[in-house]
Amino acid sequence: MIVAANFKTNKTRKEVKEYLNKLESVDFSDVKIAVFPPQTALFPKEYIGAQNAYPTVNGAFTGEIGLEQLNEFGIKKILIGHSERRHILGESQTFIAQKFEFFKNAGFEIYYCIGEPLEIRKEGIDAVIEYLKKQFEGIDTEYEKLIIAYEPVWAIGTGVSASLEEIRNTHANISKLTSKPILYGGSVKTNNMKDIVSLPNVGGVLVGSASLDVNNFIEMINIAKNIKE
Repeated sequence: MIVAANFKTNKTRKEVKEYLNKLESVDFSDVKIAVFPPQTALFPKEYIGAQNAYPTVNGAFTGEIGLEQLNEFGIKKILIGHSERRHILGESQTFIAQKFEFFKNAGFEIYYCIGEPLEIRKEGIDAVIEYLKKQFEGIDTEYEKLIIAYEPVWAIGTGVSASLEEIRNTHANISKLTSKPILYGGSVKTNNMKDIVSLPNVGGVLVGSASLDVNNFIEMINIAKNIKE
Protein backbone atom coordinates (compact mmCIF):
# COMPACT_ATOMS: atom_id res chain seq x y z
CA MET A 1 0.00 0.00 0.00
CA ILE A 2 1.33 3.44 -0.99
CA VAL A 3 0.44 6.71 0.72
CA ALA A 4 1.80 9.77 -1.10
CA ALA A 5 1.48 13.48 -0.29
CA ASN A 6 1.63 16.30 -2.81
CA PHE A 7 2.06 19.66 -1.06
CA LYS A 8 1.89 21.64 -4.33
CA THR A 9 2.81 25.31 -3.70
CA ASN A 10 2.33 25.08 0.06
CA LYS A 11 4.66 25.16 3.09
CA THR A 12 8.02 26.80 3.68
CA ARG A 13 11.25 24.88 4.10
CA LYS A 14 11.00 25.37 7.87
CA GLU A 15 7.43 24.03 7.93
CA VAL A 16 8.37 20.99 5.85
CA LYS A 17 11.30 20.23 8.15
CA GLU A 18 8.97 20.33 11.18
CA TYR A 19 6.47 18.13 9.31
CA LEU A 20 9.14 15.54 8.49
CA ASN A 21 10.44 15.53 12.06
CA LYS A 22 6.99 14.58 13.29
CA LEU A 23 6.46 12.11 10.47
CA GLU A 24 9.64 10.25 11.32
CA SER A 25 8.37 9.52 14.81
CA VAL A 26 5.87 7.14 13.18
CA ASP A 27 6.55 3.54 12.20
CA PHE A 28 5.65 3.35 8.54
CA SER A 29 7.80 0.32 7.76
CA ASP A 30 4.78 -1.67 6.51
CA VAL A 31 3.58 1.10 4.19
CA LYS A 32 5.40 2.81 1.32
CA ILE A 33 5.20 6.58 1.66
CA ALA A 34 6.22 9.44 -0.57
CA VAL A 35 6.19 13.17 0.12
CA PHE A 36 6.41 15.77 -2.64
CA PRO A 37 7.18 19.17 -1.05
CA PRO A 38 7.83 22.45 -2.89
CA GLN A 39 11.18 22.61 -4.69
CA THR A 40 12.53 24.94 -2.01
CA ALA A 41 11.98 22.26 0.63
CA LEU A 42 13.73 19.23 -0.83
CA PHE A 43 15.58 17.14 1.74
CA PRO A 44 17.86 14.12 1.18
CA LYS A 45 15.40 11.50 2.41
CA GLU A 46 14.50 8.30 0.57
CA TYR A 47 10.77 9.06 0.56
CA ILE A 48 11.06 12.68 -0.66
CA GLY A 49 10.32 13.40 -4.32
CA ALA A 50 10.20 16.37 -6.67
CA GLN A 51 6.89 17.74 -7.93
CA ASN A 52 8.54 18.66 -11.21
CA ALA A 53 11.84 19.02 -13.03
CA TYR A 54 13.05 19.79 -16.54
CA PRO A 55 14.36 16.86 -18.60
CA THR A 56 17.98 17.99 -18.57
CA VAL A 57 21.08 17.61 -16.44
CA ASN A 58 21.55 21.39 -16.40
CA GLY A 59 21.37 24.23 -18.89
CA ALA A 60 19.71 27.48 -19.92
CA PHE A 61 16.18 26.82 -18.66
CA THR A 62 15.26 29.78 -16.49
CA GLY A 63 13.06 28.93 -13.52
CA GLU A 64 13.56 25.17 -13.85
CA ILE A 65 15.63 22.60 -11.99
CA GLY A 66 17.34 19.62 -13.60
CA LEU A 67 18.98 16.35 -12.70
CA GLU A 68 22.10 18.03 -11.32
CA GLN A 69 20.05 19.91 -8.71
CA LEU A 70 17.98 16.84 -7.78
CA ASN A 71 21.14 14.74 -7.42
CA GLU A 72 22.47 17.26 -4.91
CA PHE A 73 19.58 16.33 -2.60
CA GLY A 74 19.63 12.63 -3.45
CA ILE A 75 16.15 12.88 -5.00
CA LYS A 76 15.13 9.79 -6.98
CA LYS A 77 11.32 10.21 -7.13
CA ILE A 78 9.32 12.55 -9.32
CA LEU A 79 5.71 13.42 -10.18
CA ILE A 80 5.06 13.62 -13.92
CA GLY A 81 1.86 14.47 -15.78
CA HIS A 82 -0.12 16.10 -12.97
CA SER A 83 -3.30 17.70 -14.31
CA GLU A 84 -2.29 21.12 -13.00
CA ARG A 85 0.81 20.96 -15.17
CA ARG A 86 -1.21 19.72 -18.12
CA HIS A 87 -4.16 22.12 -17.86
CA ILE A 88 -2.79 25.20 -16.08
CA LEU A 89 0.84 25.19 -17.23
CA GLY A 90 0.21 23.80 -20.69
CA GLU A 91 2.44 20.73 -20.75
CA SER A 92 1.69 18.68 -23.86
CA GLN A 93 1.65 14.88 -23.97
CA THR A 94 4.73 15.02 -26.21
CA PHE A 95 6.67 17.00 -23.61
CA ILE A 96 5.37 14.85 -20.75
CA ALA A 97 6.53 11.73 -22.58
CA GLN A 98 9.95 13.37 -23.13
CA LYS A 99 10.18 14.11 -19.44
CA PHE A 100 9.13 10.56 -18.58
CA GLU A 101 11.79 9.05 -20.84
CA PHE A 102 14.52 11.28 -19.41
CA PHE A 103 13.78 10.42 -15.79
CA LYS A 104 13.17 6.77 -16.63
CA ASN A 105 16.68 6.66 -18.10
CA ALA A 106 17.95 8.33 -14.92
CA GLY A 107 16.43 5.51 -12.87
CA PHE A 108 13.81 7.60 -11.06
CA GLU A 109 10.71 6.21 -9.41
CA ILE A 110 8.00 7.93 -11.44
CA TYR A 111 4.56 8.76 -10.09
CA TYR A 112 2.71 9.25 -13.36
CA CYS A 113 -0.57 11.15 -13.13
CA ILE A 114 -3.55 10.66 -15.42
CA GLY A 115 -7.11 11.92 -15.20
CA GLU A 116 -10.10 13.22 -17.12
CA PRO A 117 -12.04 16.52 -16.96
CA LEU A 118 -15.72 16.57 -16.02
CA GLU A 119 -17.02 16.86 -19.59
CA ILE A 120 -15.32 13.56 -20.46
CA ARG A 121 -16.61 11.83 -17.32
CA LYS A 122 -20.15 12.87 -18.26
CA GLU A 123 -19.77 10.97 -21.55
CA GLY A 124 -19.32 7.68 -19.68
CA ILE A 125 -16.61 5.17 -18.84
CA ASP A 126 -15.74 4.33 -22.46
CA ALA A 127 -14.97 7.98 -23.18
CA VAL A 128 -12.95 8.21 -19.95
CA ILE A 129 -10.77 5.24 -20.85
CA GLU A 130 -10.18 6.49 -24.39
CA TYR A 131 -9.12 9.84 -22.91
CA LEU A 132 -6.77 8.16 -20.42
CA LYS A 133 -5.23 5.98 -23.13
CA LYS A 134 -4.06 9.15 -24.87
CA GLN A 135 -2.23 10.12 -21.68
CA PHE A 136 -0.22 6.90 -21.98
CA GLU A 137 1.08 7.82 -25.44
CA GLY A 138 4.88 7.67 -25.37
CA ILE A 139 4.88 6.21 -21.85
CA ASP A 140 6.46 2.88 -20.92
CA THR A 141 3.55 1.47 -18.93
CA GLU A 142 5.67 -1.44 -17.69
CA TYR A 143 8.66 0.58 -16.47
CA GLU A 144 9.82 -1.19 -13.32
CA LYS A 145 9.75 1.95 -11.17
CA LEU A 146 6.40 3.26 -12.39
CA ILE A 147 3.48 4.09 -10.12
CA ILE A 148 0.25 5.33 -11.73
CA ALA A 149 -1.85 7.98 -9.99
CA TYR A 150 -5.40 8.25 -11.32
CA GLU A 151 -6.80 11.66 -10.40
CA PRO A 152 -10.06 12.76 -12.02
CA VAL A 153 -9.50 16.45 -12.70
CA TRP A 154 -12.99 17.36 -11.51
CA ALA A 155 -12.25 15.87 -8.06
CA ILE A 156 -8.90 17.58 -7.38
CA GLY A 157 -9.19 20.24 -4.69
CA THR A 158 -12.96 20.39 -5.04
CA GLY A 159 -13.89 18.39 -1.98
CA VAL A 160 -15.83 16.02 -4.24
CA SER A 161 -14.32 12.56 -4.61
CA ALA A 162 -15.32 10.16 -7.34
CA SER A 163 -17.87 7.61 -6.16
CA LEU A 164 -16.60 4.22 -5.08
CA GLU A 165 -18.20 2.65 -8.15
CA GLU A 166 -16.52 5.20 -10.43
CA ILE A 167 -13.16 4.48 -8.80
CA ARG A 168 -13.69 0.71 -8.95
CA ASN A 169 -14.68 0.78 -12.61
CA THR A 170 -11.95 3.17 -13.73
CA HIS A 171 -9.17 1.38 -11.86
CA ALA A 172 -10.33 -1.95 -13.27
CA ASN A 173 -10.00 -0.55 -16.78
CA ILE A 174 -6.64 1.11 -16.12
CA SER A 175 -5.32 -2.19 -14.76
CA LYS A 176 -5.83 -3.64 -18.25
CA LEU A 177 -3.33 -1.08 -19.57
CA THR A 178 -0.55 -1.61 -17.01
CA SER A 179 0.45 -4.07 -14.30
CA LYS A 180 1.88 -1.30 -12.11
CA PRO A 181 0.33 0.00 -8.85
CA ILE A 182 -2.56 2.42 -9.38
CA LEU A 183 -3.14 5.10 -6.76
CA TYR A 184 -6.33 7.13 -6.47
CA GLY A 185 -6.18 10.89 -5.94
CA GLY A 186 -8.90 13.50 -5.81
CA SER A 187 -10.27 14.86 -2.52
CA VAL A 188 -9.02 11.88 -0.51
CA LYS A 189 -9.62 12.46 3.20
CA THR A 190 -9.28 10.48 6.41
CA ASN A 191 -13.02 9.76 6.38
CA ASN A 192 -13.15 8.24 2.87
CA MET A 193 -9.70 6.72 2.50
CA LYS A 194 -10.48 3.33 4.05
CA ASP A 195 -13.33 2.67 1.62
CA ILE A 196 -11.20 3.79 -1.33
CA VAL A 197 -8.11 1.69 -0.57
CA SER A 198 -10.26 -1.35 0.17
CA LEU A 199 -11.35 -1.44 -3.48
CA PRO A 200 -9.72 -3.88 -5.90
CA ASN A 201 -6.95 -2.46 -8.12
CA VAL A 202 -6.38 0.48 -5.75
CA GLY A 203 -2.78 0.34 -4.58
CA GLY A 204 -2.90 3.44 -2.41
CA VAL A 205 -3.60 7.17 -2.55
CA LEU A 206 -2.02 10.41 -3.71
CA VAL A 207 -3.27 13.06 -1.31
CA GLY A 208 -3.29 16.81 -1.83
CA SER A 209 -4.76 19.31 0.64
CA ALA A 210 -5.61 16.68 3.27
CA SER A 211 -1.91 15.79 3.55
CA LEU A 212 -0.86 19.31 4.58
CA ASP A 213 -1.75 18.51 8.20
CA VAL A 214 0.84 16.00 9.36
CA ASN A 215 -1.62 14.44 11.82
CA ASN A 216 -4.02 13.72 8.95
CA PHE A 217 -1.22 12.18 6.93
CA ILE A 218 -0.15 10.00 9.85
CA GLU A 219 -3.75 8.86 10.29
CA MET A 220 -3.83 7.93 6.61
CA ILE A 221 -0.63 5.91 7.00
CA ASN A 222 -2.23 4.05 9.89
CA ILE A 223 -5.36 3.38 7.84
CA ALA A 224 -3.17 1.91 5.09
CA LYS A 225 -1.31 -0.24 7.64
CA ASN A 226 -4.57 -1.65 8.96
CA ILE A 227 -5.83 -2.43 5.47
CA LYS A 228 -2.56 -4.20 4.70
CA GLU A 229 -2.87 -6.30 7.85
